[in-house]
Amino acid sequence: MQTIGAGALATLLGPWRDRSPAYAALADRVRLLVLDGRLAVGTRLAAERDLATTLGVSRATVSAAYAALRDTGHVVSVRGSGTVVQPLDRAATATLTVRPAHPDADVLDLTNAAMPAVEGFQAAVERALLRLPPHLAGHGYEMQGVPELREAVAARYTARGLRTRPDEVLVTIGAQHAIALLARTFLTPGDRVLVESPTYPTAVQALTAAGGRPVQVPVGREGWDDDALHDAFARARPRLAYLVPDFHNPTGAVMPAAQRRRVEELGARHGTRVVVDESMADLSFAESAAPWVPFPGDVVHVGSLAKSVWGGLRLGWIRADAATIRELLHRRSPTDLGTPVLDQLVGAELLPALDGYTDRRRGTLRAAHDALHAALADRLPQWDAPRVDGGFSTWVNLGEPVSSSLVLAARSRGLLLSPGPRFGVDGAYERHLRVSFTLPPGRMRRVVDVLADAWEDVGRLPRLQPASIALV
Repeated sequence: MQTIGAGALATLLGPWRDRSPAYAALADRVRLLVLDGRLAVGTRLAAERDLATTLGVSRATVSAAYAALRDTGHVVSVRGSGTVVQPLDRAATATLTVRPAHPDADVLDLTNAAMPAVEGFQAAVERALLRLPPHLAGHGYEMQGVPELREAVAARYTARGLRTRPDEVLVTIGAQHAIALLARTFLTPGDRVLVESPTYPTAVQALTAAGGRPVQVPVGREGWDDDALHDAFARARPRLAYLVPDFHNPTGAVMPAAQRRRVEELGARHGTRVVVDESMADLSFAESAAPWVPFPGDVVHVGSLAKSVWGGLRLGWIRADAATIRELLHRRSPTDLGTPVLDQLVGAELLPALDGYTDRRRGTLRAAHDALHAALADRLPQWDAPRVDGGFSTWVNLGEPVSSSLVLAARSRGLLLSPGPRFGVDGAYERHLRVSFTLPPGRMRRVVDVLADAWEDVGRLPRLQPASIALV
């Protein structure tokens, strides 16, 4: 059982006090940590006395907060093990009071950077059903993927300049499954893994679950730090490197071509297997966007249709040399029995015409992006919100370390967001907030109205004094 000590928990909590009673504010902040995955199921929380001392509150306050968490099902008291985070049911996930932002509005959920199915998706499903009969005579356990889809994936990479054969493609149950499979196959406990900071949090969870030790490289509005990349490869000699070079999540940055070549060279020089997540690569909406070009060299490519088509189509792939694919296949079989055949046939229908589908996405994303930034400039001009050329999100600098407090204040108004520290390996980024522009323009303007109201509430919270900074 993993234990989080009082100091580490205080760091995750950040500036947790608000205008509600102290025990309720503390319980709410812990709930947020559980809901966004920063406190994993099975984690034993710090002892009441230790946490009270670290936070500078009474033990009764911590005891009451833990009792409130037990009442809502977020933790359970285990004899001899203390207070432990437990799996959440639907009732528990609703215990942070959420009300619609406006009386006639639904809850605005931006916790997942995702959109509804692209126009034309249902027709592709119907065509895929016509492809199904020949497969029904077989057993249906397609560990590497049906030939039609592997051929379509290979053809797409080849057409974009990276010659690929169908035996160099492994179909997975989405990009997250691909990352977890790569981690289980190529990492042993204690291996160093190069990751970006900030980065996609569930990818880091998969890498650390396999025993990887993250080595962080900063990514900002100007992109990847060249010197930090060089130093991380040379100093740490990581076994694996995980990068999101196209419309990086959460910053929206795009890695330049010359830097991609240097990364490939650094990986080859230091024996690092470079994994590039290209799930967002087709989502450029710049007016003069050039066609997507795959990452060069002998790297492992991870792709998916979740962002470009629909998240409900759990379909991804790994593109690598044939020997790597065989090794992955060997490690896959104990954990799952392949990707559903019908989903793959839908993918085989979609991929040859993917550019047409994503063209429809681009106009929608551009309109939502522009509406968000216009509203932010009007209502919250003090925030630094970079404009991006693609993807689903922008990485806003709030100017103050209040991201988690802001998320809680917005949640009470019916706007669900993930705070900045969700995207940091070590709980950093309380000054940042990922804001996804995945709703129609009118609803994006409503998002900003809610954020502006929540910001006023946060502005009335007590600020940390310099003497107390060490505690958080």
